[in-house]
Amino acid sequence: MTDSNPSLLGRISLAFGTFFAIIGNAQLAAGIRRLRAGEAEPKPTAAAAPEPAAAPVSALRQTSPESALQLLGLLQREARLVDFVEEDITAYSDADIGAAARLVHEGCRKTLREHFSLQPVRAENEGDRITLAAGFDAAAIRLSGNVVGQPPFSGQLTHRGWRVSETRLPSLSDSHDPAIIAPAEVEL
Repeated sequence: MTDSNPSLLGRISLAFGTFFAIIGNAQLAAGIRRLRAGEAEPKPTAAAAPEPAAAPVSALRQTSPESALQLLGLLQREARLVDFVEEDITAYSDADIGAAARLVHEGCRKTLREHFSLQPVRAENEGDRITLAAGFDAAAIRLSGNVVGQPPFSGQLTHRGWRVSETRLPSLSDSHDPAIIAPAEVEL
């Protein structure tokens, strides 16, 4: 295998990945420090237990905006969400804003229920005390407050979280422009 020189963007990507890998893995950081100092890698001793393999660093991937634009279009069609958010509401009374918010809420809820199946991430009730064992899914559970030490962590569930179990977005034709979330309207 030939060792080709990576491009500038490849080196930047490698630098960011290495940066986060070093932050998360003290053994890797020590090895890189030794390598930069020109020292040899220490030989493992027979008495030393093998270190568990470090979790691979997740690579960032580019996503397509079409699904997000499609959802925004559905929320605009059913709930007039963009109209509501873009409206300057400073001149309206709280009662008027509340009445408009009720309509927007109903439309948003209808859209979410029509196009997504949602389940809570945690089954416990909000306010319950829970314990998170080592290896909990950090993508599904966000810790807040005084986070110190290693799991298990015990705390109060302040939000159950949401997980989408099924998505039912309509298919798009090739001629559809998803960036048009609401066409202009002209009355004749």
